[in-house]
Amino acid sequence: MSSALRGIFNCSNCTGRQMPLVSALTLCCSTKMKSEFRNWSDVRIFLAVFREGSTLAASRKLDIAQPTVARRIDALEHELKTVLFERDTRGFKPTQTARTLYPLAETMEIAARAFADKTGELTSARPIRITAYSGNFSPKANDIFSAFSAEHPDVRFEFLPGVKVLDLTAGEADVALRITRQQPAPELICRKISTARYALYGSTAYAEKHGLPASVNDLEGHTFVSFERQDVPRYLHDWLLKHVAREQILLTFSEVELMHAAVRSGHGLGLMNLRMADAETDLLRCFDPIEELSAEHMMLVSPEAYRRPEVKAFTKFFAPRYAALYK
Repeated sequence: MSSALRGIFNCSNCTGRQMPLVSALTLCCSTKMKSEFRNWSDVRIFLAVFREGSTLAASRKLDIAQPTVARRIDALEHELKTVLFERDTRGFKPTQTARTLYPLAETMEIAARAFADKTGELTSARPIRITAYSGNFSPKANDIFSAFSAEHPDVRFEFLPGVKVLDLTAGEADVALRITRQQPAPELICRKISTARYALYGSTAYAEKHGLPASVNDLEGHTFVSFERQDVPRYLHDWLLKHVAREQILLTFSEVELMHAAVRSGHGLGLMNLRMADAETDLLRCFDPIEELSAEHMMLVSPEAYRRPEVKAFTKFFAPRYAALYK
């Protein structure tokens, strides 16, 4: 506790009785009734009158009408049950009580400014942070971002591309475009985009050299490439291990793009998202999509971020337009 807070205050209502200064801010000992500051503005006015020496000068400093300043000083004195200023023709002269309380009022002023500065720092010009696999930031998806920015030029975006699952509830991102087979945390705002489906693909070069399997029962004799990393659910890799011998998996990558490149180069067959793989002319689907690998393609928003008007507006704008790309 500061030295000012440890000071002793002579209570104007109790002759000869002293109390800690902090108590003087909240108690009237004669009535034992609480006497709390109900708003910062009264203390702000008290500081202005103390510094300027009159309600007229304080009103000019605060850009508030002089009668309002005088009325708020009267209200503050009534609330504290003490006299803060002696009035005379020369202005307002601080009493000993006012001089004692002044350092505490200054501390409140500093805290109020710090509070306002921090609030501005937290709420102004914050970008909307979006995490997604890089393939989700397609040219058509980027057109939606551009259209929103045209309507909301003051809103900025921060893109966090990658397959790592960021924790929205911990504030690692605001919005996630995610393909998942797991139930999202119940507190997240969820918008279903589509159902993601997967199949086994090979390149035309691989097909010319080795042929392509016609079904899940025809995988023997083929080689595979896979994707696996600790911070991403590994259900695609686990499916391969369930249906082929481990030695058939020649290469395992920790980045999806590298695995896709290995499939295109003919190093082996690989499990790929239908929407992405079918768009590539040099890739061939081996057989029908594997339904057990289907997953939900979702837009997830953290509840804290959704309270921000710009994030709520973006969610309502982006979700239906993004979902339309997958119909």
